[in-house]
Amino acid sequence: MSRSELVKRSGVSKQQLSRLENGLIRLRLDHLKPFANALGYSPDQILLWGRYPGTSGAQIQGEDKGASEHVPELASRAEAGAAHPKLRTRKEGRHVERIKAEDWVFPASFITNELEASAKDLLVIEAEGDAMAPTIMSRDKVVVDTSQKTPSPDGLYAIRDPFDKVIIRRLQLLRAVQPSRIKIISDNPKHAAEEVALSQLDIVGSALCILKLL
Repeated sequence: MSRSELVKRSGVSKQQLSRLENGLIRLRLDHLKPFANALGYSPDQILLWGRYPGTSGAQIQGEDKGASEHVPELASRAEAGAAHPKLRTRKEGRHVERIKAEDWVFPASFITNELEASAKDLLVIEAEGDAMAPTIMSRDKVVVDTSQKTPSPDGLYAIRDPFDKVIIRRLQLLRAVQPSRIKIISDNPKHAAEEVALSQLDIVGSALCILKLL
């Protein structure tokens, strides 16, 4: 597609496009929205090209493909409910979950050195709702280590709610209580905390990092 055609389809001026191309303006999602439909990708995919689902087949210039690891992402509640034909399945114990067709792609060194985890144990979960705001906002992506299912130390964990939905919450082990109980905390004060017996809590894994799209 020529630059003139892109300008025509997006409605962005040639001057603005030139400033974006030359790095005179720091690229944000709102800058990419006019181009998204014309190019056939979402703004998220363009900004995180090669890292975001839908672009995993593309190689970033200068990057060694062998140094990357693929990490699956759970389908959202809406996607799973619609039985999207391209979704895959993931089985964990008695649970069968829907996985997005495209994986995230991370540098192997990032997973090993920064996350200190194994790629085979990682799962990306998209936050929904405002229960963990402002720490985690709706549509933020959380990378979870599914090998860490013991709620110690206290911190952010992926758990299953009563409707079998995987959610992110802050867990605090109440050590003075026997048998052990867990306090489930929402960072948003509008959502009340609750307590459950440790034996009743289904922990998917420990949250390692949050991917925010600004």
